[in-house]
Amino acid sequence: MKIRALILIGLMAIVSISANVFTQEAPTRRPDVIFVPTPDEVVAAMLEVTRVTKDDVVYDLGCGDGRIPVAAAGKYGARAVCIDIDPQRIKEANENVAKNGVGNLVRVLHADLFETDISEATVVTLYLLPSLNVKLIPTLQKMKPGTRVVSHAFDMGNCKPEQELDVNGRKVYYWTVPMNCQD
Repeated sequence: MKIRALILIGLMAIVSISANVFTQEAPTRRPDVIFVPTPDEVVAAMLEVTRVTKDDVVYDLGCGDGRIPVAAAGKYGARAVCIDIDPQRIKEANENVAKNGVGNLVRVLHADLFETDISEATVVTLYLLPSLNVKLIPTLQKMKPGTRVVSHAFDMGNCKPEQELDVNGRKVYYWTVPMNCQD
């Protein structure tokens, strides 16, 4: 009887270890920012200034409810990826994707935007704090030349935007990789 119990415990440990190896665990870090939705007119301006097309792959870092990727997929036919660390935002993004019927074009990742490979992006959208935008500069500068980057409300410190828009009193900043950054 004791041998069976030990074998069972051993098998359970192997199954538990195997499950952790083969499944990606959700990030446990708290979100860096609170969720504030980007107004629809700002979403439209962000996608227009980056000239999104059906050939693009749009990554929204800190996607919130997924409205930017959903709009990129719905209006332009672009593939898009939502990345957020907050489980509630992931739930909302998945619901938004389903409600708008763009599940064939939009992936939702419960992940840390600082630890996720975004190299396939041709467009990166942001609505983060200035310090987080600056922290992303090294990652963005390594992206394929010509990748477009757009930020709602906040710039990137010493990286001079190519365009700065005013959308009903809200700022939108636009860069192309390699970005013009001063030391």
